[in-house]
Amino acid sequence: MIIDELEKKVQGKGVRIVFTEGWDPRVQKAAIDLKNNDVVCPVLLGTPEEIAGCAQKNSLNVEGIEQIDPNNFEHMDEMVRKMVELRRGKMDEEKVRTALKSTNYFGTMLVQMGYADGLLGGATYSTADTVRPALQLVKAAPGNKLVSSCFILIKEETQLIMGDCSININPNTDDLVEITMQTAKSARQFGVEPKVALLSYSTMGSAKGECVAKMTEASDRLRRIADFDIDGEMQFDCAVSEEVASLKAPNSKVAGHANTFIFPNLSSGNIGYKIAARLGGYEAVGPILQGLNAPINDLSRGCTSDEIYKMAIVTAAQKDMDI
Repeated sequence: MIIDELEKKVQGKGVRIVFTEGWDPRVQKAAIDLKNNDVVCPVLLGTPEEIAGCAQKNSLNVEGIEQIDPNNFEHMDEMVRKMVELRRGKMDEEKVRTALKSTNYFGTMLVQMGYADGLLGGATYSTADTVRPALQLVKAAPGNKLVSSCFILIKEETQLIMGDCSININPNTDDLVEITMQTAKSARQFGVEPKVALLSYSTMGSAKGECVAKMTEASDRLRRIADFDIDGEMQFDCAVSEEVASLKAPNSKVAGHANTFIFPNLSSGNIGYKIAARLGGYEAVGPILQGLNAPINDLSRGCTSDEIYKMAIVTAAQKDMDI
């Protein structure tokens, strides 16, 4: 439902999304469908030989889809000057030109310079290879000290938001406050009014530990500044089960009704969303990056063309909603 509504919002608006792996058949299939449905204006990166070879081998027609070869970009000198400026003291011109041969850096600079509205990569690149150029060149949006991620979990009419599941390894209390604010903002952008549960192995002080303490402190601070319902620390069963919530947290507005979940660390977040997807039957859309100056998102290397299509919609929607 979320994706369908977002697709309607971005359709026909001409949002230009760069795909860093234009030589991948899954990317090409998604780009063809996105163009045919007038959802976004896809831009495939790669050499003509790479793109044409993939299309021919997989019987795909990419005619009419914009393609850019980093080796023959007419504004390369301008791009090099800009990137040297952005990486002043860290990369000289020679290193910048070498980096720009990689489509992850080249594509990120296209977004940074306004030649494209957003970027989607990671079909073959690692998460680090997609996120690193974004952090170095596009950087965090004003008011954000870090970049985080969330997933949309969808099953029939149920829509849940989970963060952070792919970026921050062991966030401290300050980080958790920012991750929560970013994730709640994403939830609202995707049509979900956030009821946020800060998760732990403890519910309202039932157990002790460093992990419990940081979630409790983050919850206390967030309640003073947030304009959405939030509570914690709490166990997952308390967050989603009204029966359990009535026993463990009877006075909570969130317990038993949570739809947005903040994990204490990357390990629990990544494991949690994958359990929901693999055993719970939820469709996981993401990771969706939060806190950047422009919409740049990462794909799983095991993604399908349908998942790429949906992530392109999300990326375009972030641009349309000024992320």
